[in-house]
Amino acid sequence: MNGSIHDRIRIKHVKVLSDDWAILKKTTFDYLRKDGTWQTQNRETYDRGNGAVILLYNRTARTVVLIRQFRLPAYVNGHPEPLIEAPAGRLDADDPETCIRKETEEETGYRVSQPRRVFNAFMSPGSITERLVFFVAEYDPSDRIAAGGGDASEGEEIEVIEPTLEAALAMIERGDIIDAKTIMLLQYAQLKGLLAG
Repeated sequence: MNGSIHDRIRIKHVKVLSDDWAILKKTTFDYLRKDGTWQTQNRETYDRGNGAVILLYNRTARTVVLIRQFRLPAYVNGHPEPLIEAPAGRLDADDPETCIRKETEEETGYRVSQPRRVFNAFMSPGSITERLVFFVAEYDPSDRIAAGGGDASEGEEIEVIEPTLEAALAMIERGDIIDAKTIMLLQYAQLKGLLAG
């Protein structure tokens, strides 16, 4: 079938179901199938904006900077422990690089000098509109200018941890790290040899 996807989608109705922390919409649309028939479908989309995430790594010590924090959605789905993650945040009105510099300092206390953009990814495209921009950056202990810990007014209570890359990869194997964006960045670091001597 030729033509763009725009020619195969006809939005019929959009209803806002919730507009609190983010926007939940129900969309009714017609979709042109490859056999030439139109099919009416209903989908819900959750729009919390786009975001950025970063893996800080120290080549000399072979360490990475991760955070540990409570996540209610993981908790209600049976994960009783705070999640271990790479620092991340919503873009809001910022560009990705400005966002990740600000979030990294707020969450970890580290000032990032040269974040390097490595890829973008949709994290759950079946229902969530969010696209993340992934960064990596080298860090030195002297780059830590504050304690970190997040923004208490936003309910954040963040612990900073600095495992070796090998220890972090083992945490994935054991199921201690189960956050997708963090797994992707740790595997990227391993595949690209970011901490190779």
